[in-house]
Amino acid sequence: MGGGDPSSQVKPQADYPVRAPKPVGQLIPRIYKDRIGQFSAGGQWQEHNLLAMMYEGVASGEPHVQLSVWDAPNLSRPTFDEAVSHEFKKTSVGQSFGPSWSTHWFKVVLKVPEELRNKRLVELHWDAFNEGLVWTEDGKPLQGLTGGGERVEWILPDSFLDGKEHTIYIEMACNKMFGNSPGGDSIQPPDPNRYFRLDRAEIVAVNPDARQLYIDIWIIGDAAREFPADSWEQHKALTVCNDIINAFELGNKESLKTCRKIAEQYIGPNVNSAKVYDSGKDPVVFGIGHCHIDTCWLWPFAETKRKVVRSWSNQCDLMDRYPELNFACSQAQQYKWLKELYPYTFDRVKKKVKEGRFHPIGGSWVEHDTNLPSGESLVRQFLYGQRFFESNFGSRCQTFWLPDTFGYSAQLPQICRLAGMNRFLTQKLSWNNINKFPHTTFNWVALDGSQVLCHMPPAETYTAAAHFGDVKRSMSQHKSLDQDATSLLVFGKGDGGGGPTWEHLEKLRRCRGISDTVGLLPRVHMGNSVDDFFDNLERKADSLVTWYGELYFELHRGTYTTQANNKYNNRKSEIVLRDVELLATIASIKDKSYKYPKKDIDDMWETVLLCQFHDCLPGSSIEMCYDDSDELYAKLYKTAEGILKDIVKVLGYSEAKPATAEQGVALNTLLWNRRQLVDLSEDEAAVATGSGSVIPLLPFELYKSEHDEPAVSLQEKSDGVFVLENNQLKVEVEGGVITSLFDKSEKREIIPKGKKANQYVIYDDKPLYWQAWDVEVYHLDTRKEISGGKTKAHEKKEHRVSVVTSTKISDLSSVETIISLSAALDGEQSWVEVSSKVDWHETMKFLKVEFPVDVRNTEANYESQFGYVKRPTHYNTSWDMAKFEVCCHKFADLSENGYGVSILNDSKYGFATVGNLMRLSLLRSPKAPDAHADMGTHHIRWAILPHSGSLGPTTVRKAYEFNNPLKLMSSLAGLAPSGPASFDTPIYLTGDSNPSLVIDTVKRGEDDEDVSRGELPKKEGRSVILRIYDSLGGRARGTVGTTFEVAKVSKTNVLEDELEEVEMGDGGRFAIDLKPFEVATYKLHLK
Repeated sequence: MGGGDPSSQVKPQADYPVRAPKPVGQLIPRIYKDRIGQFSAGGQWQEHNLLAMMYEGVASGEPHVQLSVWDAPNLSRPTFDEAVSHEFKKTSVGQSFGPSWSTHWFKVVLKVPEELRNKRLVELHWDAFNEGLVWTEDGKPLQGLTGGGERVEWILPDSFLDGKEHTIYIEMACNKMFGNSPGGDSIQPPDPNRYFRLDRAEIVAVNPDARQLYIDIWIIGDAAREFPADSWEQHKALTVCNDIINAFELGNKESLKTCRKIAEQYIGPNVNSAKVYDSGKDPVVFGIGHCHIDTCWLWPFAETKRKVVRSWSNQCDLMDRYPELNFACSQAQQYKWLKELYPYTFDRVKKKVKEGRFHPIGGSWVEHDTNLPSGESLVRQFLYGQRFFESNFGSRCQTFWLPDTFGYSAQLPQICRLAGMNRFLTQKLSWNNINKFPHTTFNWVALDGSQVLCHMPPAETYTAAAHFGDVKRSMSQHKSLDQDATSLLVFGKGDGGGGPTWEHLEKLRRCRGISDTVGLLPRVHMGNSVDDFFDNLERKADSLVTWYGELYFELHRGTYTTQANNKYNNRKSEIVLRDVELLATIASIKDKSYKYPKKDIDDMWETVLLCQFHDCLPGSSIEMCYDDSDELYAKLYKTAEGILKDIVKVLGYSEAKPATAEQGVALNTLLWNRRQLVDLSEDEAAVATGSGSVIPLLPFELYKSEHDEPAVSLQEKSDGVFVLENNQLKVEVEGGVITSLFDKSEKREIIPKGKKANQYVIYDDKPLYWQAWDVEVYHLDTRKEISGGKTKAHEKKEHRVSVVTSTKISDLSSVETIISLSAALDGEQSWVEVSSKVDWHETMKFLKVEFPVDVRNTEANYESQFGYVKRPTHYNTSWDMAKFEVCCHKFADLSENGYGVSILNDSKYGFATVGNLMRLSLLRSPKAPDAHADMGTHHIRWAILPHSGSLGPTTVRKAYEFNNPLKLMSSLAGLAPSGPASFDTPIYLTGDSNPSLVIDTVKRGEDDEDVSRGELPKKEGRSVILRIYDSLGGRARGTVGTTFEVAKVSKTNVLEDELEEVEMGDGGRFAIDLKPFEVATYKLHLK
């Protein structure tokens, strides 16, 4: 049995003892993990652990650090030259500076003592618990300071280590990174009287070995805490950390080197340089530095300008020390501010861009909201953004970058593709509080079928601190591993700016070292760009899943409504700019002496685009931001008013209101036939009818004489009960609500029996945290009807009747409501118009108005950019219920086969349709971050538009008309209009065109030789740009006619690059054939 040659068997080692020399116990994981934190903790341990060896010397006070200060007056933010021209007074550490938002300039004279001059790393440590900026003596901004223990160091240049005095300046901003909120809740309204104590201003010699060991044990300790307890990698990390601690000897600098050598067992030998990334092993996580700077939020626009220079100076400095750092930053507006205000830093940025290290990204003017801006505004975000990047850095962006916006419009992929971008990055949907979005990497498809490649970083943040856990979550939270396992890790201090720190970069080096040395942690790589990452993804695009339609954000639904005045200004300014561009185009072609006001138009557009930033337009900023936006909009309106006044003269008219219909005309900026009532005076009206830009007026008396019955009537059926009636609609009103709305043409009652339309309702509005942002589903449980006052007759005119009701909302708030019905004009669908004046002084309440309608459908239609989206009217699933509050633009519609009802509005964006109940959101009253949000008087208009058939061009056009009322003008010198030629429209769709087609924009070519401002090369000749879209989602054919003398027509993208020539017929006409929801741009080259 068995056996074999005994001589061939392995003998036990001779040094293995027969008897156990001593007991050896198992590590107690919890205790040994806690010990790791003690090694670098403050408090009672800091004089006995690693922190006690962090510094090799400190020099503070005179003569080493001499301080003097100049306090800028009246919360001003003076330039460097202005500041240093003043007398500075002596100051010291321990003094306090304020109040909130004030600026204080410090002259800092440094003299490094002899004992620190030969140290390896000497820094100035400055901490006043607020933001600051280091300047050279001759006025060059060098580096931002954050305060509160973060980014408080500035490395002294070698030239400062000569024992002589050297001067720098520090610009102190009396705000923290997240503004000036009191206490620990950053979204509370700012305290205007905060003061900041200068706590540190000292020269410090740092021990680099101690600092590096601090990072070593931080990351290895994270492995010990976060790796699975059943993995050898976790146990190894715990052992290495404790070996390091055991090897540490307080006061013995050589022990630091020993400790670091032990750390190499886990992180490898190459973490002290970018060489760690050269192992040749395939990574799956790609780190990209980023600095998200909210263009306004808990601070005003003016402070953002300084945040930009502070943050981007930091990154230029870090790139000089860390060759692996690639940094991506968006928002052309912020680059423009830097160029204008801080040219030295802009040149530094340009140099890093040229090196391929600093990456302009996003292609848009700001990181804008995408729910509320019009389709044309979204186009202009890209037009202005891409042109800025191209003209300043030589190329356009490929990736749309929008990590922090509150939902994403269904047409964004199409607009992105038309703006030269086929990639998209966001992560905000990770904040959903009802359903978890199911994908990380996917193809996102627009209403027209256009797609972009979308990636949502699985670390689920755009401000990662480059922790071990961020790298780990880049794999553990990745939802698309069956298609592609790679991901982006977007790291750097953000929202308030800052960007990556040296600690972030050091931590990532060690994370890579762990992956290559031990394993288990996803392998992170540095040195690539975002475009490099997407280039690799694009090769697999065919295998990626698809998501069709909007990316609805299941949070922050209150942003459709908060800050109503700001939203009104957005809608109004978009319309004003549309009018200005159309009419200025006509004027510049008609009269060569009239110069197209390109600079003014650019300035106005840049204002609108700036105010569409994703914390401004949604209503989630502090009050100061809305004071700023009010000023910006007021300036825009004044500029537009002046331009329109000049144009009206060029066209041969006066803005004076005509005394009679015969002396007047109506200005029509919608390029289709209109028939509409206009008021000439308190009692007289006219009918404007025609298809031109300038259309004639017919006295209402003449129009009425063609009809037998009164055009519209008002009867008091009983006390306080009124009937308003024209030849299409019959409306019964009592107590401010509509109890009956009868469509006479269709012989159909619209209001269900026993229900009331135009019913105001109020809700408690206390979200879980984000007041200005959120309205939660449970608010629906608190609905209370507001009982109206007694309705009274208001107007009884031949062309319009109306009733008025005063309603008490509460002891603090009230609303006056006018319900009116105008004469129905032949061929035009009539609507019931409501004008409200709300005096609003509530706290955490939500005001809405309801419209129950006798229409049934499981989906309602909501106008969006360049089309509409369908959303459920039921709560079948949690995905359906999550859309209890949604965004719409000028209309919402509920239709069944053959009939429907649309609700039009002039300035609102929040809506809901539940079953057959349509509900328009009017006003909210959050108290953070603006304690006075929406307080005051609001004028709001809406209308009920019944219509035969399903949703169609009637609703689309009436919504435009509701928002674009005709404007009356007089012929010059009071003369009658000069004949039919006066009424020609230069651009139009012929009568046989599909009525779903909308000419949304008419403007001059950006680079026309008589228009260009020189940002990009001029192009010979003159051109007109048309933007046309299909509004209803079907194949739409038509013919564009023009009175301009056209030499050639090209189809272009939204950046006005010519794509293909369009065949032209007689008289400059050309046929168009648009796919469902397609947005098409055409360039008319003029002779």
